[in-house]
Amino acid sequence: MSPFWADVGLVYCAVAWGSTFYLVKEALADVDPLALVAHRFLLAALLLAPWALSRPSRARHLKESAILAFFLFLGYATQTVGLAYTSVSNSGFITGLFVVFVPLFLLVFLRRPPTRAQWLSCGLALGGLALLTGGVRGANFGDAITVVGAAAYAAHLLTTDRVVRADADPFALAFHQFWMTGALALLAALALGRPLEVRASRAAGSIAFLAVVPTLSAFFIQMKGQKVVPPVRTTLIFSLEPVFAAVFAWTLGGETFVPSRAAGGLLIVAAMITGELSSLGLFKGRRKEILPV
Repeated sequence: MSPFWADVGLVYCAVAWGSTFYLVKEALADVDPLALVAHRFLLAALLLAPWALSRPSRARHLKESAILAFFLFLGYATQTVGLAYTSVSNSGFITGLFVVFVPLFLLVFLRRPPTRAQWLSCGLALGGLALLTGGVRGANFGDAITVVGAAAYAAHLLTTDRVVRADADPFALAFHQFWMTGALALLAALALGRPLEVRASRAAGSIAFLAVVPTLSAFFIQMKGQKVVPPVRTTLIFSLEPVFAAVFAWTLGGETFVPSRAAGGLLIVAAMITGELSSLGLFKGRRKEILPV
């Protein structure tokens, strides 16, 4: 894949993931959040199985996939549950905070203190989050649990960057991630006594779309693109996801446009860009570093 088409593919991922928020919000009227995650990822695994299981490397990456699947399940479960309580635009912008968690994780786990620019990005993100949610008093359970999802996505993307740069097979890696994530969601739903049925054909259609476009195709393209595109540019492209989420929410989703929330969202996007540009100097010259994507 050429650098140009890799960039195009990653923009496609941002658009595809941004489109999911309002669809998931609508589908939750007819399916339980954990069941939705289970159906979505198990269907994606089923569709990918004929290609993944026919490859000689089909048994590779089980350990790496288990780690990635845990973070993926945690991210999607909390984000999907959160969408039942918060707005689509809030969920999209708060999910974008995954970039802010990257320098914090580097500090905690690798003992590398953030740069001044990264501290600035954290401050911008917190200010944006306050405008977006109305502050601590205005924030609800959905906003709070979505922050957990953002942290899980940061962990997933950091781990993905390390794995795909070690000559990973994207088919095997995607397939094992999908069925493991779906299995975790299914087990969680059964353990909590949550219903598994999908009560309307419209919700079933949304799950099929979620399995094919933002899950099967986007995650596969992400892993291919990350082998070519530098990590800083990748994350800058992914910072468009909450913007697309808000646009879809305010148009197709029929959500009311609130200027103060839009301003908070812009601050969060500014925080993402500031944090990622600063990492260009932070990691310069390190070839085998675990970088944000």
